[in-house]
Amino acid sequence: MQRRAFLKKAGLGAVAGTASVAAPAIAQTSPQLNWKMTSTYSTATPALYSTAQLFCSMVKDLTDGNFNIRLYPVGELVPGFGVMDAVGNRTVECGQTASYYYYGKNPAFCFDTAVPFGLNVRQMNAWMYEGDGLKLMRELFAPRGIVNFPLGNTGAQMGGWYRKEIKTIDDMKGLKMRTAGFAGEVLSRMGVVPQQIPTGDIYPALEKGALDAVEFVGPVDDEKLGFQKVAKYYYYPGWWEGSAQVSLYVNDKAYAELPKAYQAAVDVASRAAANHLVEYYDNNNPDALRRLIAGGAVLKSFPREVMDASFDAATQVYKEFCDKDEGFKKIFDNYMAFRDNIVPWFRVNEGAYDNYLGAALARKK
Repeated sequence: MQRRAFLKKAGLGAVAGTASVAAPAIAQTSPQLNWKMTSTYSTATPALYSTAQLFCSMVKDLTDGNFNIRLYPVGELVPGFGVMDAVGNRTVECGQTASYYYYGKNPAFCFDTAVPFGLNVRQMNAWMYEGDGLKLMRELFAPRGIVNFPLGNTGAQMGGWYRKEIKTIDDMKGLKMRTAGFAGEVLSRMGVVPQQIPTGDIYPALEKGALDAVEFVGPVDDEKLGFQKVAKYYYYPGWWEGSAQVSLYVNDKAYAELPKAYQAAVDVASRAAANHLVEYYDNNNPDALRRLIAGGAVLKSFPREVMDASFDAATQVYKEFCDKDEGFKKIFDNYMAFRDNIVPWFRVNEGAYDNYLGAALARKK
């Protein structure tokens, strides 16, 4: 096994030898378990789906093959937006999804994925694991019969594909746009007509003119889905998703039945798979963007007027939701206090470094 080879290379041969003797006894006391896992995604979005595959593989390896999770892509067992209910009622033991798809059940679920003008990927990880994020999200999901785990992040997303240029806020009015969660609520205040459409139906709707604009993820996934063929203007940034966390949902009763070692395997594997997703996007997005531009995509930044109007609309929506829902307000206050504390630090150091380096590299060319 690879772990024994590692131990030997590390000079821990005696420990490795002990482990090899003890392994049969451990195997005899470890139950054989077989779970089903459904995903909102498919092989058409390889970064996302491969993350779920990696999670399942790691759980199996960490339990010496005793805990097997069979992964099913979207539609084979459960519709794309049915993961929450399927896990909660134990149709499946676990699932991979993004919580903002369940905005209609409770807008607060969006804090588990992304909210407009929210945290970037590192800030989100810090809020979840070092701040109060995971605690608050566990409290939110508990009535649904779900224990949630972060399962990766796309990083900052793009602002999407548009058939026409967006020069002023008036150009947003009347746009039929595929989007999800809180973004749709805010965009609707700006005259956009938001539509939540499963992945497989997006391209045909855009091609036929049923949609005027589409936001999905970023260059890696957008390139594979071919949006540039029918809507050439590619805008940034996706202010509604400064990062977008993907989640693992586990049925709470099924999780409670697991041996402690298996619970630990779920935690460790979900964290490792989460890192994979971030690394995949960071590594592959630059080249995918270059290919899109070479293929005719026109890269554009949203005008400041549009960004300011979006920020103001988001602020108004937040106030309305806080005024009518104490549960939402509790999470909002904690999340935004964390954001307002950490963003100035990033601006002083990380932001200054990134901005300078980008300018220096541009000058070098």
